[in-house]
Amino acid sequence: MLTIKAFHIILVVSWFAGLFYLPRIYVNLAAITDTQSAEYQRLLGMSRRLYRFVTPIGLGAVILGLWLWFGYGFAGGWLHAKTLLVVFLLGYHFYCGRLYRQFAAGQNTHSHVWYRWFNEIPVLMLTVITLLVVLKPF
Repeated sequence: MLTIKAFHIILVVSWFAGLFYLPRIYVNLAAITDTQSAEYQRLLGMSRRLYRFVTPIGLGAVILGLWLWFGYGFAGGWLHAKTLLVVFLLGYHFYCGRLYRQFAAGQNTHSHVWYRWFNEIPVLMLTVITLLVVLKPF
């Protein structure tokens, strides 16, 4: 089980790296007004490749997390809270995919400032999840 836990942590770290960087690309995309420019197309390609790369990593992290859950049991309020936050992160991840499709269609409706704030959500989630896992406060 410790090997599963180690790979779960590796996948979670990798997934969060993508969740930190993808909205940052969106900040730059939202600041460009010409959707046909080479810079816009380059950033759009970067975001597509990053999203496609981290999606299986995130799913792997969830699968190994479920494996750990079944191996150790589902006990403690902290684990219920963590699971709820992971579900929220999955929604955040797939919403990032929706945002990519809007950028690709030239239909972005948010400002670069909105994306700057949106980019902070995974940081807050990581902080709370880490505190829940380490401290097991309830």
